[in-house]
Amino acid sequence: MWQLKKAYYRSFQVIMKYAMFIFDWSEPELLEGPGAVKRLPALIKSKGIRKVLVVTDKGLMGLNLLDGLFGALTEAGVDYAVFDGVQPNPTIDNIEDARAMYLENGCEAVVAFGGGSPMDCAKAAAARVTNPKTSVRKMRGTLRVFHKPALIFAVPTTAGTGSETTVAAVVSDPETHEKNPINDPKLRPKYAVLDPELTVGLPPHITSTTGMDALTHAVEAYIGRSNVRSTEAYAEKAVKLIFGNLEKVYANGKDIEGRNNMLKASYYAGMAFTRAYVGYVHAIGHNLGGMYGIPHGLAMSVILPYVLDYYGKTAQFRLARLAEISGACTLGSDETKAAAFIQEIRDMNARMNIPDGFEQIKEEDIPTLVKRALKEANPLYPVPKIMNEADCEAVIRQLMK
Repeated sequence: MWQLKKAYYRSFQVIMKYAMFIFDWSEPELLEGPGAVKRLPALIKSKGIRKVLVVTDKGLMGLNLLDGLFGALTEAGVDYAVFDGVQPNPTIDNIEDARAMYLENGCEAVVAFGGGSPMDCAKAAAARVTNPKTSVRKMRGTLRVFHKPALIFAVPTTAGTGSETTVAAVVSDPETHEKNPINDPKLRPKYAVLDPELTVGLPPHITSTTGMDALTHAVEAYIGRSNVRSTEAYAEKAVKLIFGNLEKVYANGKDIEGRNNMLKASYYAGMAFTRAYVGYVHAIGHNLGGMYGIPHGLAMSVILPYVLDYYGKTAQFRLARLAEISGACTLGSDETKAAAFIQEIRDMNARMNIPDGFEQIKEEDIPTLVKRALKEANPLYPVPKIMNEADCEAVIRQLMK
């Protein structure tokens, strides 16, 4: 029975890989460089848009990080409403509240401003605006956003999620403590702003975990079975930039060049995984986040080396290549180089004070976590090696502290 299941999973993944060729994978139109966010309102106005909904969170509002955008919107003659109720793991209620504000204020587009949570909220709300009869729960999965969402302009303030260029949004369900991943090319923003000045104020622990989130995107895409030449190239660029810049900006947050490089790395990693998919790091991490509220970037940082260990020989060739590109190891066998790459991830985590496990995981929750993680991953994620329940449980138990 298990062999039949694995054969079905692999067949599904092959079909999905080739089905992806029918979609438009054009990159978002970018505004880049220091101060780029102030050029966004002119772009919005040039599209004939008179009013936008800005989706963000109270933390960013409290830091006055949006003041430059608001001033430029007013100067350009673009009206705006602000939804700042996004929670760290946006909920279905967040989505519905943002959608209601969009409609009540007669908005014509959405500006997603922030990290992964505002991005996910904005994407899902934009989809709900144009899909009023399709609930968030019904959008869960792949290709279930039937009508094109409201136009989205994405402004990331962290260098991690790559959401400004991905087809994904993840929404928490507070009733079931599950996360609902929504994957559809229609969710991909058409315009994005990469302004390093917006990331200068990030605390070190946010810098580190969001950076490792970007690394996870690149690595999971690269070692999976749905790569094409473009996704391989994006992943390689991202890994090289992250290894060369993450610890620099962790130590010195005002390093504008390093911040800019990390934004590009996050963007490239997003370009890679939005077509090549992710893997079990995300499947397990999403469900730890849904169950315990663990921040996504932290979950990715901690889980990544454990899942790479699980893949073993099935990922060695790819990881060896990343070891060479990153500078983690350039000599020896593929096994030696792959092991050095995984160890360097652990060492980077330690140097940036990222823990190696979670105290929140409860014994009685493990069966539910396993079931939900495998439901998300199988058959969709084209991983190097397919997990069964025992495999998944073993990895989760390694994460317990």
